[in-house]
Amino acid sequence: MEEKQSKFHGLLFLFFFVFGMIASVWIVLRNGWWLPELASDRETIDRIFITIFIIAGILFVISELVLSYFIFRYSGQPGKKAFYLPGTTRKEILWSILPGTLVVIILEISAEFLGGASLWGKIHGEIPKDAFLVEITGEQFAWSLRYPGPDGKFGRTDPSLISYDNPLGIDISDEAAKDDIVFPAGQGIMYLPLDHPVVLLIRSKDVIHSPFLPNFRVKQDAVPGMTTRTWFVPKKEGEFELACAELCGLGHYRMKLPVVVKPMEEVKQWLSEQTPAGDIYY
Repeated sequence: MEEKQSKFHGLLFLFFFVFGMIASVWIVLRNGWWLPELASDRETIDRIFITIFIIAGILFVISELVLSYFIFRYSGQPGKKAFYLPGTTRKEILWSILPGTLVVIILEISAEFLGGASLWGKIHGEIPKDAFLVEITGEQFAWSLRYPGPDGKFGRTDPSLISYDNPLGIDISDEAAKDDIVFPAGQGIMYLPLDHPVVLLIRSKDVIHSPFLPNFRVKQDAVPGMTTRTWFVPKKEGEFELACAELCGLGHYRMKLPVVVKPMEEVKQWLSEQTPAGDIYY
């Protein structure tokens, strides 16, 4: 009875594994299995994701099939008692080294052969001097935007100056701030130039947020008291969406921001039509 029951459990495990795999493949083929269409120069991210996905998928299938086999093959038998295998230092070391080595191999493949290391160095290295600047500030539960004016410089900000009428705390005594283009939380649209480097300067007024542009494979935390940055090159014209990828409170789901990619000439024309901070705060 015990032997039949154990074999049944092994077959049942195998059945649900195969059924689950078939159902998963069907759902993926029906609804899509990947991130939105890539619209930036970060194709390296996709290569790394797909490579790790394939490796992890192969290991998962092998491990589940082996587990099913052992459940079925070494089923319980009448009168047979379970026995205890004492642990040994050698086995523990071996079991630690093997998966650790596999992880290191995957990391090396990602970094050296798939371009992960060069992408990291590019993102965190020197930014292009002609980059298009956008400052994005998160707060519960919306995004504020600021663009530099014709001078290409952002004016100073001071948290002590933050008020209802001056949500970013712009220092009105700074001449560089007068031509800044400011959109208070929830009132702006992020316009980005096509085929031109874009630098995002990222800030937070309260808790940790994380602006995420899935089409551009861009995500960078916004940390209170810090200005983080990331940069990329938009490669497709169109309308996209920025969301918050860090659970930041009850209204987290509302932190969406429209993103529009247009040729540089159209972006500059749009900026020239906006009201500068000097006409709002001075």
